[in-house]
Amino acid sequence: MHSMSALMPPPGEWTGLVPARGTITWRRASDARLFLAAGYALVLQVSHPTVGAGVSEHSQFRREPWGRLLRTLDYTYTMVYGGPQAAGEMGRRIRSFHKGIRGSMPDGRPYHALEPGAYAWVHATLAEAIVRAHERFGRPFSDGQREAFWAEWRALGRLLGIRDGDLPSDWQGFGDYLQEMVAGTLVHTPAVDDVLAALARPAAPQVPVLRDPMWALARLPLGHVLQLATIGLLAPALRRRFGLAWSAAQELQLRGFSAALRSTTPLLPAWLQNTGAGYLRHRAPAIARGEVASASRPAAARTRAGSATG
Repeated sequence: MHSMSALMPPPGEWTGLVPARGTITWRRASDARLFLAAGYALVLQVSHPTVGAGVSEHSQFRREPWGRLLRTLDYTYTMVYGGPQAAGEMGRRIRSFHKGIRGSMPDGRPYHALEPGAYAWVHATLAEAIVRAHERFGRPFSDGQREAFWAEWRALGRLLGIRDGDLPSDWQGFGDYLQEMVAGTLVHTPAVDDVLAALARPAAPQVPVLRDPMWALARLPLGHVLQLATIGLLAPALRRRFGLAWSAAQELQLRGFSAALRSTTPLLPAWLQNTGAGYLRHRAPAIARGEVASASRPAAARTRAGSATG
């Protein structure tokens, strides 16, 4: 395992690794419609055996699914919109946190969250979800925009300690990489079922206005839409592997819903097309307290892991 100091870029390089204002990543990575692909990204992540085992053993996802979503947004939005200093510090925090996530898979094989393939895969799934969500629900990328976005996303990965060779160098290579992961690595882990169950019947978020009785009205329609988007975005091979039915009627429903969302682009307020700055202002106190991790554990456990692993 490489040392952290050998993998992490020094502060003098941080500015060149963060997407500048106006780049494709800065403009497209926080469209509100991307929320619909959050479940897709998470299913892709936890179907990797190492990531799935880590989430099952170390995460509070079953009890706190919204917390994981918030922490994922905390880290991605800080990396993209927080500026070089905040992004560099966040990258180091995320890598340090993952040092303590290790254990044994159900078949007895050991795993560690910093295995290069698994660690890079999580970063890659976020890029895939952003591009695919824009194709379905938002503003589809041109070929040139996809290439520019992927180059910027790989640069952000350097701030997390992801090496240049851990991910493909261009978007065409990314497509081949994704197909190879689907064909040879991703499996039906217990965490996949946990994620799908949480999407079908989402727990009430910790937002007073959305508590009962408001949540009782919103829960089932939201669950239906999240399930529809998540399963609809999955490759057919993964649907079959996970035992998920997908009918022609569901495909038509998703296409209609997607077309309606894409048609809102000219009317969508700027703050919904780019929610990054507003989100960071809202979440600043929680982020400052260190409530950021892609695999959520109670604060005391996170502190113990940090002190134990250095």
